[in-house]
Amino acid sequence: MTVRVERTFELSVPPETVWEFISDPEKRANAISVVADYERTGETTSIWHISVPIPFLDTTVPVETEDVTRDPPRYVKFVGRSSALRVTGEHEIRETETGSKLVNKFVVEGRVPGIERYFKKNLDRELDNLEDALEAEGLS
Repeated sequence: MTVRVERTFELSVPPETVWEFISDPEKRANAISVVADYERTGETTSIWHISVPIPFLDTTVPVETEDVTRDPPRYVKFVGRSSALRVTGEHEIRETETGSKLVNKFVVEGRVPGIERYFKKNLDRELDNLEDALEAEGLS
């Protein structure tokens, strides 16, 4: 089973300001509650150490993450790969009359029993966390 979630945020700042946040892999990682630690390995690569509370996963799992497409200040797509899951995230920024619209799409494919069930129940909440992080940066 694959879990897919899409959510759009309306923001009162220009696309370039949203881009400064959403194009930063560390800021994206810090917004996700299951990311226990973050390690930058290159300009567009990093390792997210995730901790997911499921029975077969009693340790953090390193997820090698890479921005595979970047079109500043409009679009970034990243892919994360690990033995437990594969995650793809896309963030598209569109200019509006009052600021910006940020379209977020996430796809999680589990490779360990329970991963997909966990994200099916919690991925929408993780997008709440992303929205809260944007607000904390003064981008709402």
